[in-house]
Amino acid sequence: MDFKNEVISLLAEICQDDIVKENPDIDLFDAGLLDSFGTVELLVQVEERFGILVPITEFDRDVWNTPNNIAIQLADMQ
Repeated sequence: MDFKNEVISLLAEICQDDIVKENPDIDLFDAGLLDSFGTVELLVQVEERFGILVPITEFDRDVWNTPNNIAIQLADMQ
């Protein structure tokens, strides 16, 4: 599995909805799939699974709003 798919699978687990796999351009916040608690869970899981530390101050909801965008941001941080 490539990195992008791993990230999207992680998001599906956190959001508890496979729509993130079916529509990787869905706005997770507008759709109510991700909230502040989910964001913290995402950042913890990203560090545990991928070894990428994302400071909460670097998490801009306008940039980190879709599965595709999150995968791109994380790939750039590897």
